[in-house]
Amino acid sequence: MAYFLRRLLSTLPVMAVVAVIVFLLIHLSPGDPAALIAGDLATGEDIAKLRVALGLDRPLWEQFMIWLGKLLTGDLGTSIFTHVPVTELLGQRIEPTLSIAAFTMLITLLVAVPLGTLAAYRAGTWIDRIVMVFAVLAFSLPVFLVGYLLIYGFAIQLQWFPVQGYVRFAEDPGRWLQSLVLPCVNLALVYIALITRMTRATVLEVLHEDYIRTAWAKGLGVLPVLGHALRNAAVPIATTVGVGIALLIGGVVVTETVFAIPGVGRLVIDSVQRHDYPVIQSVLLISAGVYVLINLLIDLSYRLFDPRIQY
Repeated sequence: MAYFLRRLLSTLPVMAVVAVIVFLLIHLSPGDPAALIAGDLATGEDIAKLRVALGLDRPLWEQFMIWLGKLLTGDLGTSIFTHVPVTELLGQRIEPTLSIAAFTMLITLLVAVPLGTLAAYRAGTWIDRIVMVFAVLAFSLPVFLVGYLLIYGFAIQLQWFPVQGYVRFAEDPGRWLQSLVLPCVNLALVYIALITRMTRATVLEVLHEDYIRTAWAKGLGVLPVLGHALRNAAVPIATTVGVGIALLIGGVVVTETVFAIPGVGRLVIDSVQRHDYPVIQSVLLISAGVYVLINLLIDLSYRLFDPRIQY
């Protein structure tokens, strides 16, 4: 517990640096939200009045201190376009994003770990080569391209799944699950490739250890030996899963755009196009916080796989 608290406190300076970088990158980027809101027919005087109303005429440091002060009280601000609190906007969009992320990781772990273990066990055979070719292709193809191919094949031609859109769980659980299949498969392919290759490499290394040869010599079956090897190879695999979280954040944005899913990714795209500062800042900061927290939890999970690790 003491280690966890120390690590949790050590994330505070990281989040402070992230907050400063996010604020500066957004506010120093080209584009004026006041001009976008005012429209093409607005005069310079109209735009100037709107900048005053939005607080964009104040010095950059003053804008940052105001935003930071609200942030410390739990106020993420209000969208300068829709005039809706950012927390409310996120509440409306969070369900699709969490559903996609959770099912994507579930599919990834159920497919990638057994596939990588099988490739390691049959290293050098045609099974190993097929798995590695699949991993290279899945990791190399752009997410949006795979998404359009899935839509064309399984939604337009076979009509097994909806082309685009999202149905909430409360409305219809069956259609909710159906609307998640293609987006999650599309996004999971990248992580399946990444974790499959890492699993194969680590399990293959463990299979050459002396204690594994001893297990074979004792007459243990294939599944017990592979399970023993997989547990000893779990630490680098867990680390790769943590790295995959960073890729997942970016992949969700592309996937939600391709499949027209009203999630946080689509909200970010719309906000960037309109220079909606409060929304962009809040989403990026929360994403960074989630990523840091998940990596902390993965670090703590190492002891479950290897009791020799001491914090």
